[in-house]
Amino acid sequence: MIFAANFKMHHTRASTAEYLDRLESILEAAEYPFKVMVFPPATALQPSRDWITVGAQNAYPAESGAYTGEIGLSQLAEFGIDTVLVGHSERRNILGESQEFIAEKFGYFADKGLQIIYCVGEPLEVRESGFEAVAEYLWEQFDGIDLDYERLIVAYEPVWAIGTGRAASVEEIAATHAELRRRIRRPLLYGGSVKPSNIAQIGAIADVDGVLVGSASLDPESFHAMMIAVAPPQV
Repeated sequence: MIFAANFKMHHTRASTAEYLDRLESILEAAEYPFKVMVFPPATALQPSRDWITVGAQNAYPAESGAYTGEIGLSQLAEFGIDTVLVGHSERRNILGESQEFIAEKFGYFADKGLQIIYCVGEPLEVRESGFEAVAEYLWEQFDGIDLDYERLIVAYEPVWAIGTGRAASVEEIAATHAELRRRIRRPLLYGGSVKPSNIAQIGAIADVDGVLVGSASLDPESFHAMMIAVAPPQV
């Protein structure tokens, strides 16, 4: 199972280093059957640890260049980072990234061999229109995306459940992941108000291969509590 932590615009370089030190010590103490990833803000990027893959929340599809405010592969390479989030709903809906641009980013990073967590999700009005509308909306977000890319991980994050405290129901997650599994053979993560109190239920759903966690991952003890809830450590 994959546990991925998205810090978004939280934590500093110092607090991220402290977080990674603490989480690394926890993971070293037991043989967890998990793949653990952490996505800090760009100012807090640093090399991966033995037990933790550090990835970038975003990058521009270029090595370097005249792209004010962006970060390119040359900056990621300084830290040995080869994992990146693409298509997160906050970049789509708040920062205006189009599907065309998202597909361009995906193609560039795939061509460079990066591991990509590709995010899709629907707003509340689409969910309330019925499952057929949800499926159509989600598949449109795969336009231009190579579903056979070897280092692809897909994260389903309903927009209405991100940061709201309201997670999708077990039935909603199961149905949506089953729909995605029809065409996708890569790992499928669920994200959206995942926390220690609901991770066991979510982790037990068929076709859920892991989680992309937001606010509940900001504290290493909370993040660790989710791992324990899924599988007790083997000391």
